[in-house]
Amino acid sequence: MIRKIFLFIYFKIDPIKCSRFMGVTIGENCKIYGNSPNIWGTEPFLITIGNNVYITDGCKFINHDGGTLILRKKLPSLELTAPINIGNDVYLGIETIIMPGIIIGDNVIIGARSIITKNIEENSVVVGIPAKKIKTVDKYFEEIKKRSLGIGHLDRDSKEIELKRIFGK
Repeated sequence: MIRKIFLFIYFKIDPIKCSRFMGVTIGENCKIYGNSPNIWGTEPFLITIGNNVYITDGCKFINHDGGTLILRKKLPSLELTAPINIGNDVYLGIETIIMPGIIIGDNVIIGARSIITKNIEENSVVVGIPAKKIKTVDKYFEEIKKRSLGIGHLDRDSKEIELKRIFGK
């Protein structure tokens, strides 16, 4: 119980360092928004995160098939567990769930509430349950740059001022 409380506090202070302490391999320039140490499930040591990865609130990494628990009466040694590997330059939308054994390539955007049940090739935008590729990241970029407000480079306070100005608030 004390370890659990410690991890929750540590995660709020520094989610990257806490995750590394728990055994997750995390690259450079990653961000974890919201969440708790429960994001990593019961086998955090089987999770590898690349560089420049954004993990938003409510995401979950599941390394094992819990359904095996009720089948262990038939085969006590039954266990299905596999590592999860996330490439570089990946964005995980709010409440994304990643299932056991998944490999996500570089330069991938995953839409909110997607469930990842199959590997994702690089340069993909995927959404849905189960997640499916809807376009390339290059095509997505071409579509959204036309609608850009041009303020993504600003710090938080300056961005707030600009957004209020733009939207008359």
